[in-house]
Amino acid sequence: MRVSLKWLKEYVDFDLAAEDLAHRLTMAGIEVGSIEQIGQDWENVYVGHVTSVDTHPNADRLRLATVDLGEEKITVVCGAPNIAPKQNIAFAKIGALLTDSDTGEKSRLKAARIRGIQSEGMVCSERELGLGEDHSGILVLPEDAPIGIPLETYMGDIILDLDVTPNRPDCFGMLGIAWEVAAITGNPVNVPKNAFAETDTPISKRVSVDIMDPDLCLRYTATLIDDLKIGPSPVWMQQRLIAAGFRPINNLVDITNYVMMEYGQPLHAFDFSTLTGGKVIVRRGKTNEPMTTLDGEERTLSTDDLIIADAEHPVGLAGIIGGGPSEVTETTTSVLLESATFAHTAIRRTSSMQRVRTEASLRFEKGLNPELSIQALRRATELFVNLADGKPAKGYIDEYPGMVTIEPIQLGKNHIKRVLGIEISIEEALSIFTRLGLQASTTNPETIEVKPPFWRSDLAIPEDLIEELARTIGYDVIPITLPISPFPSHEPDPMGDLKNQIRHLMIGAGLQEIITYSLVSEEMLNLTAPENLFTPVRIWNPQSEEQEYLRTTLRANLLKTFSLNQRNVESGLKLFEIGRIYGKRDNELPEEREILAAILGGQRSELSWQGEDRDIDFFDAKGLLEHILGHFNIVATFEAAQDPVFHPGRSAVIIVENTPVGHLAEMHPNLNKKFEIDTEPVAYFELDIEAILPHIHDGNYQPATRFPAVVRDLSFIVDTETPSGSIHEMIRTFPSVVSVVLFDIYSGDQIPSGKKSCAFRVMYQNPTRTLTDDEVDIAQRQLLEKLQREIGATLRD
Repeated sequence: MRVSLKWLKEYVDFDLAAEDLAHRLTMAGIEVGSIEQIGQDWENVYVGHVTSVDTHPNADRLRLATVDLGEEKITVVCGAPNIAPKQNIAFAKIGALLTDSDTGEKSRLKAARIRGIQSEGMVCSERELGLGEDHSGILVLPEDAPIGIPLETYMGDIILDLDVTPNRPDCFGMLGIAWEVAAITGNPVNVPKNAFAETDTPISKRVSVDIMDPDLCLRYTATLIDDLKIGPSPVWMQQRLIAAGFRPINNLVDITNYVMMEYGQPLHAFDFSTLTGGKVIVRRGKTNEPMTTLDGEERTLSTDDLIIADAEHPVGLAGIIGGGPSEVTETTTSVLLESATFAHTAIRRTSSMQRVRTEASLRFEKGLNPELSIQALRRATELFVNLADGKPAKGYIDEYPGMVTIEPIQLGKNHIKRVLGIEISIEEALSIFTRLGLQASTTNPETIEVKPPFWRSDLAIPEDLIEELARTIGYDVIPITLPISPFPSHEPDPMGDLKNQIRHLMIGAGLQEIITYSLVSEEMLNLTAPENLFTPVRIWNPQSEEQEYLRTTLRANLLKTFSLNQRNVESGLKLFEIGRIYGKRDNELPEEREILAAILGGQRSELSWQGEDRDIDFFDAKGLLEHILGHFNIVATFEAAQDPVFHPGRSAVIIVENTPVGHLAEMHPNLNKKFEIDTEPVAYFELDIEAILPHIHDGNYQPATRFPAVVRDLSFIVDTETPSGSIHEMIRTFPSVVSVVLFDIYSGDQIPSGKKSCAFRVMYQNPTRTLTDDEVDIAQRQLLEKLQREIGATLRD
């Protein structure tokens, strides 16, 4: 939002320097991004008065203009077609820095001899002064412009560029900023009176408005103005629009932009002669309905678009941009002036779908109060009367299907102190609220009743009013004090802490976290969880079949994400998600479980000169899982399991202290194909975080033993179906064994059919003394007897 300080002073008087005002506004929550000065390059440019215009003796298209600068008169050669006697103009003396109207480059003005006549200056256009793009003629100043003063003194300005937050749509208008300055300085705000005469013909006899969807159009006001005379806007209006970043077009269009910048309420003028049937309909677009907008774009509408239409066809995208056929042109004499309030969600949706964003849509997207529309309409009507000789019809259209009432807010003195930590008297609070334009009064010595004005849609609760007090006083002025109320106690959150620790461990191991929707289709559930322990929960109002059920597993979304991203990485893809799954319970809310799931596939690392790396597999996932559990001092065992989702020979249940807590597997190749996953294998594990929470404990730390360990390699022959993990666990828990590693599995010609060989490296150690070979032999013999007795293992020769 660009704020002209010269324009701002039309509404509120202040003598603060631009830098001081910018600081005060910023401290009040209205951030000033930058300060720009207009006219600082106008050295040697003055306000002049053309006393006479004569023909050039040697050129038909050039003229000689005599310019009065107060203390001197200068005759210059001028080619502008609109120069005439008795005009006030901008005159540049020799040495002035001007913009070349052809190249756009700046240069110093030099004396020149043009067709035999010496010219000692220049009568300037907008473009040469850097005020705009028009250089078809000279800039004509108002009749009351003081002759002989520097142009910077008369037309110079300072622009504050504000970064307006979404909750303050009032600050997208000059009057909204004026109220902020009034609160800072204590000076009153001069609000336009909006007085004008109307004709005798009621508008209701010529125009009707029909709102088809009152949820999307909260209020629609309009007036009809006839006998308009189109021409350039006054210089003062053009200056203000240029300072605000607008290009002046003509008085009718400029007035709508001017009032939008003044009140923050967008308006639109339709050429009334183009509206079929004198009817305005606010409705949704029809599927594939065509429309041409003011920017010349041919658009295709949908039922999600909110439009303005006449009796036959669309004439505007509501709150965004008008239609081409109803555009105000040089032949327009009557306009229907619209000032409406549209639902901010509808404007944002249409703006996004049609890919068009305007100053109007920017304001509507923030949410405007319906009471603002009539104020802006009356102001614009007054300007149409004064600047375009318009004759407004009697009355105005006001369709207001869902009238909004502004309820007063009660604010207690103790509430202010409790929130801010400082004492603010009732009198001081009343003064601040009044300066901000709020209606404030006392209901008792300790309570203020405040009614927010129509332009402050952000004020709804007592805390909003307390914020107004704090920022007006100045956040930097409020002293630092300890809170009066007691500090809230921190409730331990073991589950939250556990999830955060797991998240950091997974990221540290090179995995990327994803967050997916909790809703899935029935097809995905049947595909990824056919033997589901949970009964799926169907939602009552699914938006689509793709989002019909609460998920009972994280597998589907992980597989989808893996499939979408597998070609975007050069090496392996490693993803994880921590999320909830849901199961149906009779007459109760669904059961919820926190799950960690990870999916890994592709090469373990990028290609290297050291040789090709192998692919990620089941054992990489197992190692990662053991790393995570080991961090919490949890020891897991693994038992072979069958699940149609997983590879039939590479699937296991994760067991912690005889409790199943998850699955570890490679995905079934057929399932990978259904998800269009090219990578093989794809490793996966899922862990019930809530199930492992009770098993977390602090580690038992012991000093390193001084006594040596004895290492023995043992190779056992067992049935093929015997899991090596169960053998590993039996050895690990045997007395005197401190470490065991499986280093070989073999089945072949040297092993009987239906058998396999599992080789383990076993380390024996005693923390208090050195073990003898005889003691190790006895322990090993006892271990062999246990294995033979429980699983039928024999020692391989």
